[in-house]
Amino acid sequence: MALSVQRATLNNDTPISGVELTPYVVTRKGDGTSTTADITELDPVDGCHLRYRWFRSSSHRKASVCSVHPGEPAVLQNVHSKTYHCTEDCFTQSWREWMRHKMATGGRDEGVGAQTPLWKPPHLKDQSTGGGAPPSPHGGTNNTTSDNYHRPKPHKYNGSADTSGGKDGKDEPEQWTEVGVEKSYYSTVEDVGHLLKFLVVSVDAHGRTQAGGENGFTTGRVIPAPTPPRRNLVPVAHHDGAEGGRFTVLTYNVLADLYATGEMYPYTPSWALSWNYRRENILKEIVQYDADILCLQEVQSDHFEDFFLGELGKRGYTAVYKKKTAQVFSQGTYVIDGCAIFFKKDRFTLIKKYEVEFNKAALSLVESLGGSSTKKEALNRLMKDNVALIVVLEALDQPHARDPSGKRQLLCVANTHIHANTELNDVKLWQVHTLLKGLEKIAASAEIPMVVCGDFNSTPGSAAHNLLCNGRVDGAHPELATDPFGILRPPSKLQHPLPLVSAYTALTKQPCLESDEAERQRGRMDATGTGEPLFTNCTKDFFGTLDYIFYTDDTLAPLSLLEVPTEHECRSKYGGLPNTQCSSDHVSLMAEFQWGARQW
Repeated sequence: MALSVQRATLNNDTPISGVELTPYVVTRKGDGTSTTADITELDPVDGCHLRYRWFRSSSHRKASVCSVHPGEPAVLQNVHSKTYHCTEDCFTQSWREWMRHKMATGGRDEGVGAQTPLWKPPHLKDQSTGGGAPPSPHGGTNNTTSDNYHRPKPHKYNGSADTSGGKDGKDEPEQWTEVGVEKSYYSTVEDVGHLLKFLVVSVDAHGRTQAGGENGFTTGRVIPAPTPPRRNLVPVAHHDGAEGGRFTVLTYNVLADLYATGEMYPYTPSWALSWNYRRENILKEIVQYDADILCLQEVQSDHFEDFFLGELGKRGYTAVYKKKTAQVFSQGTYVIDGCAIFFKKDRFTLIKKYEVEFNKAALSLVESLGGSSTKKEALNRLMKDNVALIVVLEALDQPHARDPSGKRQLLCVANTHIHANTELNDVKLWQVHTLLKGLEKIAASAEIPMVVCGDFNSTPGSAAHNLLCNGRVDGAHPELATDPFGILRPPSKLQHPLPLVSAYTALTKQPCLESDEAERQRGRMDATGTGEPLFTNCTKDFFGTLDYIFYTDDTLAPLSLLEVPTEHECRSKYGGLPNTQCSSDHVSLMAEFQWGARQW
């Protein structure tokens, strides 16, 4: 029996423009075994190989779709940004974002072009955008939203899975145009509004079709890709010195594909959870911020090698990576997530790298405990596979690339992902304390500025947060009451000398430049408490701050901070993150720093 195709499926029937489509193909070999491997002409099986073909339908759905929620029909158009919207709330939110960015760029349309849709519905192509003069960033009668939207003419909308053929949905034979001959296919702008068909067949060396014939599927209509929300840097202080001598750091938990399941995020459209879509959207977001240093968490090991390293390498970054110490079997291979630090090759060079495996520290710690049963129980509690990654970078020759004494300018950057279980606060605190002890050793060997980033899975006011930003933990802190193996005793040992400050507290806890943007951001901070953002993680089950950027305030000072969104912006339409625009359940944070402490 020759090679035959058993089935071909796609994990999502909603193709997105610019996103790779990779079918799941199962074949049966002559010996009766099955495989999902790509069987090529250069490496045939049983003298046969697979031939793939992709087609685009001639029929086209005449309906405009929302630029933010492309699974929804559009009812409003922003005539200035040329975006389409499904509700008045969607339009208003996008309008405010567009206006904020326009004001932040001094009224220029810089960056707004990214909001221009790659595709325009056929029934709007020849229509004038109409509707009012460009808005004034200072308000006035020409800034009312009613003057700045256009209502597209209503058309029948059958949803993304509409498979009607012919013009205007009439029941006519579908015509197909071949657009690809590889197994995977990147849908294009030209595909938007059309169906796609995939066919696979086993053929012999002479091109003859084998038993079973062709197998394949037809997708829903291709929809345009949403654009990540535009967030601007908010100035918080003037640079004390001459121009130059500054750098930016971004931290972002990108949500590993391992954890992005429909069970965990049932409110997110399935196509928006697929890794092929999310990776492109995450990349767009990271690239638009253009940070000098990226601290990423939950970077899946295979995705670091196959995607992030190459795509960010094209943008001038190089990287170091540390994966967690245990792996799981997923989609035919063993993978796990980890921490990655990317930095621009023209700004910094790597001097040294340190890897922190908390499991190794746990093994060392339990040796000081009692009997074997106690050691086993302690290891079960402490061995959580979390890691941290520390690099020492040297700033390349640029203005202020040397410290005041003329020595080369070094920077220590730490990136970590602390354990998440809310019932193991003692483990979280111990991991943070272990990381800080490692940083203390680096600080003792050289006077070096430090930036400590990550998903600490610890809310403001927790023991771990107090240790980071206060240098100690009060012995009466309620979280210290849970310490079954005495790893946190005495509380007096829970301290460190590093002058760490959370960057986002610059908006409320330090003198800050006054502006409308800064005032707006203060409303999104815990101004009367810790000064931290109200949240960096927003799902149906959790709302709070887990991510931070800390810095040593005797050697660095924040100049600008990336805007944080509102809860309404994150929950609108779907109820939480991730959604169609934001592809992680976490919010990215970014700070711009100057070399040297603030001169008050």
